[in-house]
Amino acid sequence: MTDRMPDQLAASLLGPGDDILRQNEKLLAIASALIRHAESSRGDSEAGYAQFERAALLEDQVRERTRDLEKALDLLNMSNARLAEANRETESARQNLASAIETVQEGFALFDAHEQLVMCNTRFNALLIDIRADLKPGLGFLDYLDLVSASSHLHLPAGMTRADWVAMRRKRHDEHHFIFNQEMGDDRWIQVSEHRTRDGGTVILQTEVTDLIRREREERGRLLDDQTRILQATLEHLKLGACIFDARLRLLGWNERLAELLLLPRNRLRRGMQFDLLLEQVRDQFVFPHGLSAYRLADWVRRARRRDNFQMELTREGGQVYDLYAQELPDGGFVMSLTDITAERQAISELSRAKDTLEARVMERTLELEDALSRAERANASRARFVAAASHDLLQPLSAAKLYMASLSDETMSPLAATTLEKAQNALLSVEGILSALLDISRLEAGKAAVHPGPIPLAPMFRALRDEFTPIAEMKGLQLLIRDTDAVVVSDNTYLRRILQNLISNAIRYTPKGRVLVRARHRRGAVRVEVRDSGPGIPDDEQELIFREFHRVNAKASASEGMGLGLAIVERAAALLSHPLTLRSQLGCGATFSVEIPLARKDSLPKPAADLLAYHASEPDSREQTVLLVENDAELSRAMVQLLEKWGINVLDVSSAEEALELIADTGVEPDFWLVDYQLGEGMNGVELIRMLRQQQGDIKVRLVTANRSLELMKQAEAEKITILPKPIVPAALSVFFSGLEQGR
Repeated sequence: MTDRMPDQLAASLLGPGDDILRQNEKLLAIASALIRHAESSRGDSEAGYAQFERAALLEDQVRERTRDLEKALDLLNMSNARLAEANRETESARQNLASAIETVQEGFALFDAHEQLVMCNTRFNALLIDIRADLKPGLGFLDYLDLVSASSHLHLPAGMTRADWVAMRRKRHDEHHFIFNQEMGDDRWIQVSEHRTRDGGTVILQTEVTDLIRREREERGRLLDDQTRILQATLEHLKLGACIFDARLRLLGWNERLAELLLLPRNRLRRGMQFDLLLEQVRDQFVFPHGLSAYRLADWVRRARRRDNFQMELTREGGQVYDLYAQELPDGGFVMSLTDITAERQAISELSRAKDTLEARVMERTLELEDALSRAERANASRARFVAAASHDLLQPLSAAKLYMASLSDETMSPLAATTLEKAQNALLSVEGILSALLDISRLEAGKAAVHPGPIPLAPMFRALRDEFTPIAEMKGLQLLIRDTDAVVVSDNTYLRRILQNLISNAIRYTPKGRVLVRARHRRGAVRVEVRDSGPGIPDDEQELIFREFHRVNAKASASEGMGLGLAIVERAAALLSHPLTLRSQLGCGATFSVEIPLARKDSLPKPAADLLAYHASEPDSREQTVLLVENDAELSRAMVQLLEKWGINVLDVSSAEEALELIADTGVEPDFWLVDYQLGEGMNGVELIRMLRQQQGDIKVRLVTANRSLELMKQAEAEKITILPKPIVPAALSVFFSGLEQGR
């Protein structure tokens, strides 16, 4: 127990929180106590020796701790030395920076990221003597602005208060980088530039530019003097009287012509005279139009903003006529001119009298021509009505005759009777063809032919023409070649087919042997369809005449071969469609008729008619679907509602875009489909409504319903990715839309 007492004593005395010096002191005290204890306890030698060893061990620990302490002190001394050196270098750098900015010719100030003044040189705000003492490090930027605005040496622009100046500087300070000129007292100027540093601080530079501004002012004065001389020389060169007034309505310049026109002596006009004084001198010399007076001009001159130019025609008792014209200048002044237009007015009067005489003669001749035109139109209209009525009345008995002859063809008859019946049938077919051609001519001449241009693939049309005319060509021993094409053109399907039918029929009729070739050739955004034959050709003097009605190159041809109406129909139909028609032919080399048709984009081709017909008889699956119809035509809207409700679709119909938006906003309903008319009255149109609906509801199932087939609308709809449903509306197309069978929305 006695042997463990020193260890327990040491453990209790050496606390873990003691520093090295305190532990050393405690170890030395423990060692001394152990030595004394060993010397006093000689009876127990082994215990004393053990205590001596412990003392020696503690002494070694003390020495080790002492060496560590000395190393730590050495490191601390080195750090203090380095810190002192860094402080000396920092102070030296600060002094060097202060010396450097003091040598700068401009005023310099630096604010830190907290907008506190770090330093400035003596040239900073040197012209504001009364605030120099307050520019000390630590000054806030807003306090600095208040000091500057309160200085008696700061010159403020007219109408600007000190609070306005502070607000202006704070606003410019938010721009981070700017430059402006500031006027000081005694007509001195400084240029202030402010820049933001990377750490968020602010650097302000001030440069005195008094000498520069004064030189610019002198140069501007000299330039104005030169401009005044040039202006005066220009005014004297003018043949009209002219004068210039400044913004204060003072006379700046005039020419001698003005004094002559105003009947004023030269000395009555002087620089700086007020406009009112000049007006008083001349207002009684002129007669103003329509009871107006000179005060009309005075009112225009005194306006704060003369947006419109002033012009008035004046007269004198002697019959002279003058044109008075005034126009505002950019600086608030105005220029006024006075022109003698007496000769012009006399010439106009003479021209007016000549014009009246000529108009009377033209009117007389026009009435004669109108009367002749009216008679011709009445005759043409009577002919068209007669042809239409006669054709209609004749087609019915012809059809009956054809039916009777068809019934007779099944009867047993002699060969002679069969031949006679066949000839009669062919004659009736010829008469029917002639009547159909007469109807086409009548319709085209009367201007009642309606065309519906759209994308048309030529391949199906060429196949149908091949099936129609191949048997006819083979009966004459001709070869008909119609080459396949994948072109898609923009035209009217009915009239384009009629044009090609007539050209092919005409080529077969006038080609005794050889072949007839039909092909489509691409060229610069269009397709040229050519019909080429190996016939006798057309003489040059006949190439313009063949497009007339009832004209045939071979006058001996029988009526069964046509009455010469085919090419007349071709020419009028091509003109109606704006398809250029050309003819190339030489005697003995055949003839080539060409019609040029604009190309259409293949992706604009509508769904084939066969696909639409597949859905014509089937109604769409309604499934409680709702469509919002926006249509301002009441009759069309009622017809559409009746059809859709018959299909079991719920219809919400409105007549304008505004009503549609209001209905959606009030009820919150989200229709499954939208049918939007393009022309919706005075408000927004259908394209604008669809654009707004997409912004509000995202992707919607919508069709733009329109009879407008203009290229501009097609391009606009394509840019907006809107599908057009053309009028007149085909029920099959509606069925496809509501059945979801079309691609896209």
